[in-house]
Amino acid sequence: MIRAQTIESGSHSTTGYIKSDGTIENSSHSTVGYIKSDGTIENKSHGTIGYIKSDGTIENKSHSTVGYVKSDGTVENSSHSTIGYIKDDGTVESSSHSTIGYARGVKKEWAAVVYFFFKMN
Repeated sequence: MIRAQTIESGSHSTTGYIKSDGTIENSSHSTVGYIKSDGTIENKSHGTIGYIKSDGTIENKSHSTVGYVKSDGTVENSSHSTIGYIKDDGTVESSSHSTIGYARGVKKEWAAVVYFFFKMN
């Protein structure tokens, strides 16, 4: 069985799941997208909608940069303005440090894709 990590809102209600194989599900366990091992981000029909590069750069399907995830969990838009944070404990914060969600056990880049760049949950 593939283990799934829960994606939660800031009030701890479950909004979705990310499985260890990169499958993204909504709260009803319906598949809404995929993050492939090579960093390709796909919608539920397997259409490519973006990419996660090895350096933390997030691109749209046209390979234009939409943001960055720094090694410390800082999430930036394409202009390098901070738009949020993914903490080591999985807490997801806005740029003003308000908690907007929880993604414990989820790779920081994957959490950023779900919360900030491609709304899939």
